[in-house]
Amino acid sequence: MMPAAIKKQLAPIMQEGFVIKRAVFQPCLELYPMKEWNELMGRMNKLNRFNKKNNDFIRRFTAGVKTVEVDSNGRLLIPRDLISVAGITKDVTVSSAINIIEIWDKQKYEEAIDNATDDFADLAEEVMGSDAGESIS
Repeated sequence: MMPAAIKKQLAPIMQEGFVIKRAVFQPCLELYPMKEWNELMGRMNKLNRFNKKNNDFIRRFTAGVKTVEVDSNGRLLIPRDLISVAGITKDVTVSSAINIIEIWDKQKYEEAIDNATDDFADLAEEVMGSDAGESIS
């Protein structure tokens, strides 16, 4: 069942459907609104498929990709193979990640957040710091 707050935010795009896939860097799933997925696929389609690294990346990135819909009761049916890949057991955490939604096993999510706590200040400074005189407007 999708949380009410997320379901409300997704209401305008629910009719278009979603793509769900395994995450690249974390043991979770990523839920892409169809518009976001199509834009990403447009960028990937520009990669030269005769370059082995590009071809390998595309294959691995799209492995296990499934289209899904939120039903009229606000439920998202996650395919069993992806549940297994993400190690989802019982409790699920749904987390917004800017333009996608991450779906985690609750315990794995809490561990990932706890493990990153010590490094977060340094990471924030490195990623968002304005050493080069840049700023977000």
